[in-house]
Amino acid sequence: MVVKSSGGEISVLVRALEQAFEKKSWHGTNLRGSLRGVPAAQAAWRPGPGRHNVWEIAVHTAYWKYAVTRRIRGGKKGSFPLGGSNWIVRPEGEPHERDWREDLQLLVTLHRELIETVSGLSESDLGQVPPGSRTTILDTVLGVAAHDLYHCGQIQLLKRLSGF
Repeated sequence: MVVKSSGGEISVLVRALEQAFEKKSWHGTNLRGSLRGVPAAQAAWRPGPGRHNVWEIAVHTAYWKYAVTRRIRGGKKGSFPLGGSNWIVRPEGEPHERDWREDLQLLVTLHRELIETVSGLSESDLGQVPPGSRTTILDTVLGVAAHDLYHCGQIQLLKRLSGF
């Protein structure tokens, strides 16, 4: 059986981003699927002192969706909705479901912004290296899709280790 591609590098990039985040794919669980049904207490569980938890990984992936979108659009640094960058300690204090859900919604919102940004690119944009970067837009977008899957695997392991 031969299935035709939807064509074009932009559509392939969008497809890779969507499969890594929330669409059905051959590899199994995607990032959003790995977070589905996780309660705040489990998201806050740490495998050891100084180790990241599921919550921090979710916010970290949100941060990099923001960072890639900002690089492509040429936005200013320091505008991430949460204080800090890259790895942000979560939760601050006792874990509350409302706070966890808000951070998950931020992840979804930033994913949608990234999809919108990539969808608006032209194929000639993909070879450009944005100011302040050393990587082409093509490689950066492929990288953020791989980043989601990398952390999805970590989340799956943390969920199993947590014993919830």
